[in-house]
Amino acid sequence: MKLKPPTEHQEQVGFYEWWKLRFPSVLLISIPNGGKRAISVAKRLKAEGLTPGVPDLFCPKYNLWVEMKRTKGGKLSDEQEKIIKYLKLIGHSVIVGKGATDASRQVMNFLKEREHQ
Repeated sequence: MKLKPPTEHQEQVGFYEWWKLRFPSVLLISIPNGGKRAISVAKRLKAEGLTPGVPDLFCPKYNLWVEMKRTKGGKLSDEQEKIIKYLKLIGHSVIVGKGATDASRQVMNFLKEREHQ
């Protein structure tokens, strides 16, 4: 029997758990843009400023955004590509992790590069 690859949600949960263990005092904020919800809730959130394409997680300390994708099949939407381009243009860093392991590796590489600047 062939196992299904983890969902994006499962990957993000794994990454967040890793982050909390590795950087317990560093804030990582979830941006709940995705997911299914009632139309009334979606309208309310949009009126409050919900913006499609914003990455899944944000770390203010490092000015770092993390967009999580599945290890297989996950790809950026047009909105995500536009937002990521904008964030980089204004000096933010963005990681697109293909699963929790990839995102964790990219975070460690990002921090090593920051040390050498």
